[in-house]
Amino acid sequence: MLHKKDLLIVAGAVWLIAGINVLRIGILTYRDYHSLVNYLLSVVVFLLFHFMVFGRLVKKHTARMLGYAQDKQPIYRFLDLKAFLIMVVMIGGGILIRRFELLPLHFIAVFYTGLGTALTLAGILFLVQRFK
Repeated sequence: MLHKKDLLIVAGAVWLIAGINVLRIGILTYRDYHSLVNYLLSVVVFLLFHFMVFGRLVKKHTARMLGYAQDKQPIYRFLDLKAFLIMVVMIGGGILIRRFELLPLHFIAVFYTGLGTALTLAGILFLVQRFK
């Protein structure tokens, strides 16, 4: 059991690990696709995911974790069921896309770099919320 505020550390660590891994794949794939247009597209992906998905997710889940009535919570309560399912689908989808080469490497380079940056920032924001 963890103090409910410490669930934010777990959330931050999970999102950081996921984000850094996705970002690493994007950057490694980028080696053959460097161009100003691709960089700008990665920034657009980052902005869309940060402002429309992960920024909101951090606020929603921070409020949920801090809103638990009891101070001590099981570690798995850092996510709700819907978020766990989304995470499983995202990880599984990413593995399938790369394993079966369902999307071109050019797309993976641009998309994963933007997405990985947004995920990493979400992890950082969870940690910031914990130590506010």
